[in-house]
Amino acid sequence: MKKENQIEITEKIKVLLDRYSIGKKPLSKLLKWGEGTIIRYLEGDLPSEKYLACLEEIYSDPNKYLEILKSNKDQITKVAYNKSLKATNNYILQSQHGDFYSDIPLSNMVRVAADSINIKVADVDENKKSILKSIDRACQKEVQLLVLNELCLTGYTCNDLFLQNKLIDKVEEALEKIKLYTKDKNIIVVVGAPLRYLSKLYNCGVAIGDGKILGVVPKINIPNYNEFYEVRHFVSGKDVLSQEIKIGQDIVPFGSNLLFRCENNKDFVFGIEICEDLWVSIPPSSNMAEAGATVIVNLSASNEVIGKSDYRRDLVSSQSARCDCAYVYASAGDGESTQDLVFSGHNIIAEDGIVLNETKLFKNNMIISEIDLDKITHERQRKNTFSSNQFNYKMIDFSLNLKDLIVHRVFPRFPFVPNDESIREDRCKQILAMQANGLKKRIEHIHCKKIVVGLSGGLDSALAILVAAEAMDLLNRSREDIIAVTMPCFGTTHRTKSNAELLAEGLKTSFMDINISKAVKQHFEDINQDINNFDVTFENGQARERTQVLMDIANKEGGIVLGTGDLSELALGWATYNGDHMSMYAVNVSIPKTLIRYIVKYYADELANEITAKALYDILSTPVSPELIPAKGEEITQKTEDIVGPYELHDFFLYYVVRWGFNPKKVYAIAVNTFKNVYSKETILKWLKNFYRRFFMQQFKRSCLPDGPKVGSVSLSPRGDWRMPSDAISKMWLEEVETL
Repeated sequence: MKKENQIEITEKIKVLLDRYSIGKKPLSKLLKWGEGTIIRYLEGDLPSEKYLACLEEIYSDPNKYLEILKSNKDQITKVAYNKSLKATNNYILQSQHGDFYSDIPLSNMVRVAADSINIKVADVDENKKSILKSIDRACQKEVQLLVLNELCLTGYTCNDLFLQNKLIDKVEEALEKIKLYTKDKNIIVVVGAPLRYLSKLYNCGVAIGDGKILGVVPKINIPNYNEFYEVRHFVSGKDVLSQEIKIGQDIVPFGSNLLFRCENNKDFVFGIEICEDLWVSIPPSSNMAEAGATVIVNLSASNEVIGKSDYRRDLVSSQSARCDCAYVYASAGDGESTQDLVFSGHNIIAEDGIVLNETKLFKNNMIISEIDLDKITHERQRKNTFSSNQFNYKMIDFSLNLKDLIVHRVFPRFPFVPNDESIREDRCKQILAMQANGLKKRIEHIHCKKIVVGLSGGLDSALAILVAAEAMDLLNRSREDIIAVTMPCFGTTHRTKSNAELLAEGLKTSFMDINISKAVKQHFEDINQDINNFDVTFENGQARERTQVLMDIANKEGGIVLGTGDLSELALGWATYNGDHMSMYAVNVSIPKTLIRYIVKYYADELANEITAKALYDILSTPVSPELIPAKGEEITQKTEDIVGPYELHDFFLYYVVRWGFNPKKVYAIAVNTFKNVYSKETILKWLKNFYRRFFMQQFKRSCLPDGPKVGSVSLSPRGDWRMPSDAISKMWLEEVETL
């Protein structure tokens, strides 16, 4: 890793974190650096030569990283160590077998960039040269839409020089040269320039592409308060609609009601607003979005004061969320006059409320990301409250070669789990509170005397009983009103049974140990089931016996059975119909398996006493299993992920299939790019096919789910987010999978 620019260093660090499945703080600790070192580098600080050399070594040599991991494992938690060890060994194994592969291009993506050119105040020629250099850099990165800062041809801080004809004449000459420079380049550039129209001066964004000026959009909201006094020089373009302006020898569209539409892709429509336009109560971009703009660009010269960068970031991200759009914000930086103000070059790219990329203040970097048009259009289609209104906007068509892109954008490997440790902990705390308060209300409403939980020694039932304990605490009731029931049978191991007992002891709940082997054998005898035939009847007979026991105890004690099944299992139908599928209130129903693991760990780290923590940590390291097939000694023989596939893959598929409605080809491509060097293409395809097959086939189980609280953006409740016929045909989806 040579002395590269900040963007490339940041991307490579992200690769390290993903490849070795290690967090930012744990990696810093492993390398025996300051805890926040990696975080600082991701925020834009450049490493020293010594630290760069270390990063390069572990980037290029996974065996070196493995050596450091093993040597310094006492610096991180056992869970973090085991997780990273597994990922690193997988990476090394696949590299030895030549399983590495190139990324798959993604469809319906647009690569955008925001750049702050180094301004020379009132030197149009020099600013033009900087703009041309910016275009060159963007073209090298195959950027398709480049946004530059407000009034970048002159500088925002020209003040009364804006009233000089010489300056404005020079701007028109420069625009002509920029226009010609874009000829035969696959890029649209939006440049900030002051332009005259009917003897008035307008602060404009000029869209240029393939040797043409496509159109000019004037700023609507002209600030004249505090440090701003733009009214001295500019007029509002609010009432300038569908006009034409002469620039050089060209007559081009001019107005605040222009939108720019790609002829090659109807989903790519962008609108232009300028700085203050975003800061008003109803930004022009709100109307632009309703008129069809999927991308909003903002040319800005936002000066820096304490606290403003956070507010600015919130404005950009919230507007992109409110409008279900992408927002590309380019702000002035180096070179603007510092006579009275300082400009930080704070560039931001956001999409539907998520900041995809941003510069660190005063770094003046070009930032690049890819916009997912499928995501934007799906969200608008999903929300019936998103209005469509043309507002008298005029579409200006342009042409671009929007080929499928190999993206630099990072898709989280665990889309349900925040990467940031502090955010993740807060999320886990909030989810626990939501689950517990949902259960609390149900207990109060039905005057429930007892909560009955089947405690298997696995993750899901562990979380369920933790939620029950929190609910009882909220009600100021004894945890002895929770009846934890362990029901060992043919496949139960000493480890899982012991953990169930230990967890109940640590939480101070009531506890029952009911061995169901005798009852199941009698049932098998009654229905003439061969006890040595480990078929579906053998497995489901045990699951339904457990549910019967729990239901009967609940009836006897005046209580309810708490469901333990999670969102991942529901998506795959990995539950016994009218067995563990059924309960009286299901607290885990909208939480995926990958997230449950973190919630349980959070409880163990932050809330548990010593006994409870000991049980939870061992549960976290136990393979996921229904334990329905006889064990070999103390070895669990039935491992869920060997049968249905890795939950990290299925949760990934679930997120992009249900939350964003992506087609199989795109889901596969994103998965391949994200899990590159973790799973082979063949493995990903195998489990994707299994996901679609089971997802359609098992809908009948989801159609009659018990009540349970929604806690995240994805839910499969038949009364809420997911209403699907149980007899829907999966043919189209599976046929597309077969072509991959």
